[in-house]
Amino acid sequence: MANERIFEDLKRDHDRQRDLLARIAETSGDSDDRRTLFEELRQELQAHAAAEEESLYATMLANPDLRDDARHSVSEHKEVDDMLGELVEMDMASGGWLTKFKSMRDRYIHHIDEEEEEMFPEASKDLDDATKAKLAAVFEKRKPKELERAEDEMPGDARE
Repeated sequence: MANERIFEDLKRDHDRQRDLLARIAETSGDSDDRRTLFEELRQELQAHAAAEEESLYATMLANPDLRDDARHSVSEHKEVDDMLGELVEMDMASGGWLTKFKSMRDRYIHHIDEEEEEMFPEASKDLDDATKAKLAAVFEKRKPKELERAEDEMPGDARE
């Protein structure tokens, strides 16, 4: 059976992120719940994107058949990162914050749905098992390190 661990790791992160997005949408005002959940989401999204780019996307960018999908996804990561940066700067109690959050949430859910339904299956067909196993190992090693970095690094800091 094919080694799909990299895609399973990424989907597991996506499920956790979907849960956080749903929980944040249920909060209101500048509450402790909203602050805590948003900070967890911010760190998770930053770490996930960086680790995914350093593992799967780096390999896809080197493959002419997968390059366009990887470029598209990297640009979507930047878009979401920019929106996270705007949310960090906004007053959580304002209606504008929730509007911006919902826009970012919708954009991100579109992104991860597209990855899971289109990009991952395409990449899985194109990459051999040894490569997929190596990518999973890289992702699993990078993600905890990127979570540590995200604690102190605001959105956009590393991408500017």
